[in-house]
Amino acid sequence: MSLAFPNLFQPLRLGSLTLANRIVVGSMHTRLEQVETTPDRLVAFYETRARTGPAMIITGGYSPNADGTIEDESARLDSPDQIEFHRAIVGSAHRHNVPILLQILHAGRYGRHGRLVGASDIPSPINRRTPRVLTTDEVWSTIADFERCAALAKEAGYDGVEIMGSEGYLLTQFLCARTNTRDDVFGGNLDNRMRLSLEIVRRVRTRCGPDFVVVFRVSSLDLVDNGMTGEEILAFARALQDAGTDGLDNGVGWHEARVPTTQYSVPRGAWREATRRLKQAVAIPVMATNRLPMPDLAEKLIADGDADLVSLARPFLADPEYALKAREGRADEINTCIACNQACIDFIFRDKVSTCVVNPKAAHETILVPAPVVRKKSVAVVGAGAAGLACALEAAQRGHRVTLFEAGARVGGQMLLAMNVPGKEFAETIRYFETRLRRLGVDVRTGTAATIDGLAGGAFDEIVIATGATARRPAIEGLGHPAVAWYGDILSGRRIAGHKVLIVGAGGIGHDVAAYLTAPVVGSDDFLDAWGADCASRSGGGLKPPATQTASRDVTLLQRGPKAKGPPGLSTGWVLKSELTMRGVKVRTGVAYGRIDDAGLHLSTENGPETLQADTIVICAGQESDRGLHDALVSRGLRPHLIGGAEVASELDALRAIEAGTRLGLNI
Repeated sequence: MSLAFPNLFQPLRLGSLTLANRIVVGSMHTRLEQVETTPDRLVAFYETRARTGPAMIITGGYSPNADGTIEDESARLDSPDQIEFHRAIVGSAHRHNVPILLQILHAGRYGRHGRLVGASDIPSPINRRTPRVLTTDEVWSTIADFERCAALAKEAGYDGVEIMGSEGYLLTQFLCARTNTRDDVFGGNLDNRMRLSLEIVRRVRTRCGPDFVVVFRVSSLDLVDNGMTGEEILAFARALQDAGTDGLDNGVGWHEARVPTTQYSVPRGAWREATRRLKQAVAIPVMATNRLPMPDLAEKLIADGDADLVSLARPFLADPEYALKAREGRADEINTCIACNQACIDFIFRDKVSTCVVNPKAAHETILVPAPVVRKKSVAVVGAGAAGLACALEAAQRGHRVTLFEAGARVGGQMLLAMNVPGKEFAETIRYFETRLRRLGVDVRTGTAATIDGLAGGAFDEIVIATGATARRPAIEGLGHPAVAWYGDILSGRRIAGHKVLIVGAGGIGHDVAAYLTAPVVGSDDFLDAWGADCASRSGGGLKPPATQTASRDVTLLQRGPKAKGPPGLSTGWVLKSELTMRGVKVRTGVAYGRIDDAGLHLSTENGPETLQADTIVICAGQESDRGLHDALVSRGLRPHLIGGAEVASELDALRAIEAGTRLGLNI
């Protein structure tokens, strides 16, 4: 069979293992490791991915001791009584002939508990707790803990371990002068700073033998002041190879870095130069990571010799069948990770189990279980936005006959607007739904508004109303003025904004509109220049002065409250706000709107009346549910289902909409 991605499906030797292809399920911290007392949900999570044929799986991080956990109850592997739990996880992969490695992670000063330790007593800017300095004897004891953890992993049946030495965790803290001010054998010059990591590799290799795979996750780019230089990183990589490491996984940036590394604003493949430099320095396999959501880019990285493997974490949250679909040439059916971080990384920050915006079944495989229908029903879904698409897809996959009504010319709903915001990849989500619905034989009727009589006539066993939300009209006099535009008109391209723009509403949509109106056309090089990232790490940490940005428009965001609500997303919101600041976007809060006329937008402020002149005034003042059709059907005595923005019109929330649609589709 001719393969669409031949390089991705070439076998590769990694230590004692012969991997069937180049696609690795990368380490994902789902919090299932710590909230579940039995391995059932983790087994289902890994087995769902293993059965589709990746080359290898790497688990979420397990600490080698109590001090190294991220939270008090975070997972660790430090006792023989934990082995049976892990044997179940190993079995989930081995049943499908997929090797599995356990990641060993010591959080160091990133720990969120009272026992955190570090190379020095320098707190992290993202954690106000001050770490206790490990004594020299305690460092040697920590090395022994890593060794014991690896030995326990071997006893549990793991094929090897990945030692986490990137992203600012303990081993990175010892490697960098930024966080290592020690004067013992583990501090000072580079040889001493590398000692902890190299001793761990040597001890694990000696204890576990030559057939036990040892992978080290190394930062190819720190992106913090006084981080490692490029030459130090390459010297460290070669030292790891000499110490017995079988392969290198490539991490990019510390968690405290001022440069985004995984968010949707980061172009695909932005870090390939750093990966290439790492690969060229060693003879062992190197994995590429971060913003590699689709197999065409992964194929090119391997074909060009930039990497040997691709380690994909979030892409396997979004679609556990990624490897299978790539192998069968069905990339158009891959449910693409859109790097929104909203339900994976952000959920971890909120102490919730991770999942995925575009795949709510991720990490919920034992809860959201598709089951074939007992009785095939005729289902009408009205509205082809995020909620309606998700519901139609799940219902059709289970065997129902589904008719999807969409008044617009194309499915997608508000995602058709969101996909035009720079970096947001909702076009991929729409493509996925369109492709899957077509292949499932769903009757998709675009350009067709469902009618009350048509729905109430008895042709459908179930009716789902997913008509979404419409823009709210604020109580501002003069909304009909020619200068006024609605966010949908701007994001769709129906209206072209002038040079001086006022945006009424500084929530998520307002910030997206500001990004749309001020964004330059960027590729990887432009992104790196704008943020001041140097993939060659010519200076410590791989930072350089950010390039000056000149926005094409003068944009001001306005908010009635004393503080701008800002974009949602703990791990992405700061990126967007930083980008807008770099482009000169202004934010005014504490204003009351008066009227709009030829003079501009009249405001009341704490300093008195003020009039702001503008070429364009964009209204982003929230949404209102469109439930007229639902209420009309109820008045006819019917009981339609109501989901998505038609049910709750708070911002544009794809997370809530897709989950609601998925759950309903699984239960009709």
